[in-house]
Amino acid sequence: MIWEPNDGFKYEWNDGELIKFTGMNKKQLYIYEILNNLFIEKGFWKRGTFVAEYDTMLTGIQMRRPDIAYLTKEQVQRTKEGIDEIPEFVVEILSESDNVNKVEEKVAEYFKAGVKVVWNIYHETKAVYVYTSRKNVKICTDDDSCSANPVLPEFEISVNQIFG
Repeated sequence: MIWEPNDGFKYEWNDGELIKFTGMNKKQLYIYEILNNLFIEKGFWKRGTFVAEYDTMLTGIQMRRPDIAYLTKEQVQRTKEGIDEIPEFVVEILSESDNVNKVEEKVAEYFKAGVKVVWNIYHETKAVYVYTSRKNVKICTDDDSCSANPVLPEFEISVNQIFG
């Protein structure tokens, strides 16, 4: 039996703990649209897809839903066969209500599972933290360029462009 709540919320789970959230709000959707347009304009859709709130099974006891996940065409084909795929690039669009410790915990989980690039976008402070490992993070503001290198080397955008 599959548990499918019908209460208007979305859920992640971590070792038996259900984590309830509401999904993307309007500000997050706007940022998703900007990034998705760049993804399409650069032709990356030929290699893969951007997925909003993709159920990402990090381990047998952890399911996370990054706001945006990049999957290659090959990964998408394997999901058709029921295989859980770990995206190599994920984006979290954070708000003032996100707990900094929980955000850092999630970054650690992503890298442990095999993610290669994590962007944490902070709408309130208009900053983007670009992680290529837990120890290697670039904090971008204003006209700084955010890159998804090495996963999508030409996927670059300035913070000012992200926030329009």
